Amino acid sequence: MKRDFGVKPYLFPMPAYMIGTYNEDDSVDVMMMAWGGICAEDMVALNLEADHKTVANLRARGAFTLAVPGADTMVESDFFGIATANQMTDKFERTGLHAVKSGRVDAPVIEEYPLTLECTVEKMEEEPYGLRVLGRIVNVLADEKVLDENGKIDAGKLNTFLFDQMRNGYYAVGEKIGQAWHSGAGLMKK
Repeated sequence: MKRDFGVKPYLFPMPAYMIGTYNEDDSVDVMMMAWGGICAEDMVALNLEADHKTVANLRARGAFTLAVPGADTMVESDFFGIATANQMTDKFERTGLHAVKSGRVDAPVIEEYPLTLECTVEKMEEEPYGLRVLGRIVNVLADEKVLDENGKIDAGKLNTFLFDQMRNGYYAVGEKIGQAWHSGAGLMKK
């Protein structure tokens, strides 16, 4: 038997992505977000509330990084979702994480995050449900520790975590259980 929960944003898994931008004084701002993802081969979509400091930075700089955090940075990453740079100017410094300037966009790359997409802001759309930011991926950076023996990114080595909207939890990800476009191919023969 199924229970009715009404209208809720209950989809799982939800990502835990980190948006990196620069403030007007060139200090680093990082914000955790879960409502967004890949929307085309070279595009990401971020659904944000317009009052975030990160949104002001996106408007001013026209660029951002979108990183996948590892479980080893869960505490710092969660803090980026709790604290607002509108009220806490030393938000990034409090975490002890390290940033370097992207070589391709006007945004920071957080060294502790294993996978980072460098993006330009292509469009910001005010919608009745909030602000949608469309970003073009201009490059992907991956730490060598997450590469396999062939130099490809190994998702299991990211040691990332997912957000659970239903119980406000984080869940570790890692074990590969199948091969996309192959595991279900046997059903094609029926």
